[in-house]
Amino acid sequence: MALLEDRTALITGAAQGIGLAIAERFAAEGARVVIADLDGTAAEAAAEGLSAEALGVACDVVSADDVERAIATSCEAFGSLDVVVNNAGITRDATMRTMSEEQFDQVIAVHLKGCWNGTRLASARMREQKSGAIVNISSLSGKVGMVGQTNYSAAKAGIVGMTKAAAKEMAHHNVRVNAIQPGLIRSAMTEAMPQKAWDQKMAEIPMGRPGEPAEVANVALFYASSLSSYMTGTVAEVTGGRFM
Repeated sequence: MALLEDRTALITGAAQGIGLAIAERFAAEGARVVIADLDGTAAEAAAEGLSAEALGVACDVVSADDVERAIATSCEAFGSLDVVVNNAGITRDATMRTMSEEQFDQVIAVHLKGCWNGTRLASARMREQKSGAIVNISSLSGKVGMVGQTNYSAAKAGIVGMTKAAAKEMAHHNVRVNAIQPGLIRSAMTEAMPQKAWDQKMAEIPMGRPGEPAEVANVALFYASSLSSYMTGTVAEVTGGRFM
């Protein structure tokens, strides 16, 4: 039996990158998948490319109304909401000296408030059915802090604290909440960074290579499935050993 058979999974920011890799992995394990993304057209196109039952919806995670609509759509289309992955995010990198208040607020809003919206609204549904798994995507930047990312590092560290608090609140409802902290993962964005910056990051990785989006997706599958049935409030580092 597939690990996510007869389960519905909603993934935010899933029209591309790590989110899409998670959607593809979940679909391969039998899940009905809802791809939520700020770009609704891209979300629909991504959903059409999956092998399982899937649909794409436009969703701005900063808006609680948008997130609630995405959750309601999942329940109406597929009859349940069993897994939510809060993955949507942006970067607005700059040093503290040059970072604008708007750049700080934007990143905090999308990552931290967006994750809170998804966790809060999903858990309200899941507590009624006495089951569910929520997976929040943090970052290694939330563990060690990165130059030029006071906004991003703050938001990603906040996601860890929020995950642990939510896990304590929801445990007696049989709703599990866990987090993943990816490190350097190969993507169009990371491969576009200056060679010097890439080489510096690579030198910090004991395994000597970047990670692939599918490797983050495998850990998300673990947290979403019954394989992790006695785990909540935990943080998995998918980093190749960087900053262990």
